[in-house]
Amino acid sequence: MGNSTSSPAPPPASDDEKKCNSSQKVGIKSGKKICCCCPETKQARDACVLANGEDDEECKRLIELHKECLRGEGFDVK
Repeated sequence: MGNSTSSPAPPPASDDEKKCNSSQKVGIKSGKKICCCCPETKQARDACVLANGEDDEECKRLIELHKECLRGEGFDVK
């Protein structure tokens, strides 16, 4: 039988990680693709928009915070 060792298979990639493996620009600071940068502001923004819609004042604030974070990573976000 022998002395073979094997490492466990890596966990399957999440949907965000699959999107990140496409040919997208990479942030200057983190080296990550835009879909994988700023996960905290992205999550807060998405939850707010789903619950309240884009026109909610708090959601607008969270959207701007996420844009600022992405700009800080080196992305050109309008």
